[in-house]
Amino acid sequence: MARDSSSARSGLPLSIVILAAGQGKRMKSDLPKVLQPLAGRPLLGHVISTAQSLNPASVHVVFGHGGDRVREAFAADSELQWALQAEQLGTGHAVQQALPALNDDAIALILYGDVPLIRADTLANLLALAGEGAMSLLTVMLDDPTGYGRIVRDADGKVLRIVEQKDATADELTIREGNTGVMAVPVIQLRAWLARLKNSNAQGEYYLTDIIEMAVADGIEVKPLIAPTIAEVLGINDKLQLAEVEAEHRRLRARELMQAGATLVDPARVDVRGSLSIGRDVLIDINVVFEGRVTLGDRVRIGPNCVLRDCDIAGDAVIHPHCVIEQASVGAGSLIGPFARLRPGAKLADDVHIGNFVEVKNSSMATGAKANHLAYVGDATVGARVNIGAGTIVANYDGANKHHTTIGDDAHTGSNSVLVAPITIGEGATVGAGSTVTKDVPAGKLTVARAKQLTLDGWKRPQKKR
Repeated sequence: MARDSSSARSGLPLSIVILAAGQGKRMKSDLPKVLQPLAGRPLLGHVISTAQSLNPASVHVVFGHGGDRVREAFAADSELQWALQAEQLGTGHAVQQALPALNDDAIALILYGDVPLIRADTLANLLALAGEGAMSLLTVMLDDPTGYGRIVRDADGKVLRIVEQKDATADELTIREGNTGVMAVPVIQLRAWLARLKNSNAQGEYYLTDIIEMAVADGIEVKPLIAPTIAEVLGINDKLQLAEVEAEHRRLRARELMQAGATLVDPARVDVRGSLSIGRDVLIDINVVFEGRVTLGDRVRIGPNCVLRDCDIAGDAVIHPHCVIEQASVGAGSLIGPFARLRPGAKLADDVHIGNFVEVKNSSMATGAKANHLAYVGDATVGARVNIGAGTIVANYDGANKHHTTIGDDAHTGSNSVLVAPITIGEGATVGAGSTVTKDVPAGKLTVARAKQLTLDGWKRPQKKR
């Protein structure tokens, strides 16, 4: 559903057009360029999120190569409108494909699906310059503008036109101010200018940039805004550039975390691939990856080489090295790992201890419960202060269906026990080491379920045949 919105300056509705039809041959990949992953999301996904944060009336994506895959990747977003560019005849031609869906009373903001780090604040400032009698243009100052269109200004600094590198003269090639392609244009003028585009240039394409010269000729002021950073306007054409922008994304997110008060042992080796909220005095060690939505409470410590995905870690919890936590919650003061895995549905209360090589899936563990070594807890409700011994397995799967296990408060399981679900272990019960338990265990009693130990005289180990 389209949202009501207007540009803060002019009161005109905002329509955003994202150009995402390029093939990306230099990627040397079967995946369309705008679906190449950056920080765990498609390039286009970053641009769409930024666009939607501006609260536009509509967002239009111009797609082409890999069209079905591109649309499928964002099928869940019903607010997006799609326009097909069947032939790639230039940026001006691409914007023409979205024109029929744009209202003449709107401001069109043109973005690019392979420029993922563009900031909402920068775009808001750009929009503030555009209106009924003016368009705005985002430019960038470069030490080496090779490959960029150059911004040609007059002696008073007013923008006259943009010249593409292949069409530029020797003098124009010395200009350091480059074109980012990002612009805000009144739709009614955009419609008229695009109708007048010609492809009489070295590429034989319809350049969107040619509308700048038309605007000047028509007396419409072109207001430039120089991008505050080069990084946010970097486009991606190959895997090398993708890696460079990925590194920049990591640097920016690490900077945000440190400004929010987190201690990062090495900012270059923390990777945030989603939304991360932190409390006070959080410490994050090296090679930690955050994906999806993650929250860390006050004084949480994350050890090296951990992966946290869509999880909540409460205050004073410690995640030791080499842990994987996904769609789980960890209570205050809990200790996890090293080498532990919390799978979806794991819900740990306060002061729970999960030790090395322990896996918890779709289970709740109450306050003070412990599974310190080599255990699997699946589809279980574990009471307070339960001690799950080393090598204990909650056997929840019969080959076709999952079954539930309930372990009462203060129960203990001995080492190398197997609890065959469905089963209930009563409060205060003890399961003897090496037991395979298939029936309910009464509260407060010791239950042992193992074969009688035998020693056979005269037995010989089988020998291999020669």
